[in-house]
Amino acid sequence: MKLTVVGCSGSFPSAESACSSYLIEADGFRLLLDMGNGALGELQRHCGLYDLDAVLLSHLHPDHFIDMCGYFVARYYRHDGGRAEAIPVYGPEDTERRLVQAYDDVPDDKSMREVFDFRTLTPGSFQIGPFTIRAERVCHPVEAYGFRIECDGRSLVYSGDTGPCEALVDLARGGDLFLCEAAFTHGKEDIPGLHLNGREAGEHALRAGVGALVLTHVPPWTDPQINQRDAQAVFGGPVELAKAGAVYEV
Repeated sequence: MKLTVVGCSGSFPSAESACSSYLIEADGFRLLLDMGNGALGELQRHCGLYDLDAVLLSHLHPDHFIDMCGYFVARYYRHDGGRAEAIPVYGPEDTERRLVQAYDDVPDDKSMREVFDFRTLTPGSFQIGPFTIRAERVCHPVEAYGFRIECDGRSLVYSGDTGPCEALVDLARGGDLFLCEAAFTHGKEDIPGLHLNGREAGEHALRAGVGALVLTHVPPWTDPQINQRDAQAVFGGPVELAKAGAVYEV
């Protein structure tokens, strides 16, 4: 699998990065994981607008899904070649309604469905192209999922947004690469059931026995170097900070 970090900023875009979005490729199939603020523009550095094969949304906070409104425009109003065919979009139960509400001026109540084939996430395993996906609910104020993505015996785990969570440890167990949020700073923020700090991300990685940890979803007001240091203090494996445009072979 090839993982490209399209965007990795938490809460809102930074000067260096769009919000959460990750392109995963294998066997010619392109899966986009989340499409937060600014991600649609950055995505075009890595693939064509109409080259995606599926979209997987972890939850419906704007920094993870709001650029789907712009992607609707690109697919629905395309004049060169006609309207794009419906692409599978996997998300929480209310994904279609939330997108229609956010866009606010769709031509009719079927418009989103003409270019997005909405499929509702539930905990469990399913197939998207060459990928076996396992989705599990994680600890966040809204319906939110973490994912384990497997292909050809390799595994990538994405935390989505979550506070400390046993389900995330189980999901990540033995994973080759753990893409884990670290929005908070150890000893600074203490808001239950919302986000992890760097130390907690390291603790989850240690307990799960992952091969490598990549910290992501660090908001502009958080010092990423502190979070990396805190994660390294508890997890003995490689710890990197996600950066826009970074590529990983999993």
